[in-house]
Amino acid sequence: KPRRYRPGTIALREIKRYQKTTNLLIRKLPFSRVVREIALEILGPRTDIGFRWQSAAILALQEATEAYLVHLFEDANLCAIHAKRVTIM
Repeated sequence: KPRRYRPGTIALREIKRYQKTTNLLIRKLPFSRVVREIALEILGPRTDIGFRWQSAAILALQEATEAYLVHLFEDANLCAIHAKRVTIM
């Protein structure tokens, strides 16, 4: 019979693991697709003009996006703790 951990133990272990790493957590190809799709929406109906993307530019956007999201979740967690809640709503 496999060992059963108490609720939250595995979650805390995952938090520690992800805090140690600096890897990107969003996969590159889906992120690239979203970036290109948003760029096409900004362009509008003019489909004859397109964007060409350097891989370094998309990587820089992904780094900035993930840093922003981490900061946003940190702030949301602080707000939840301040309101005496455990989960982010």
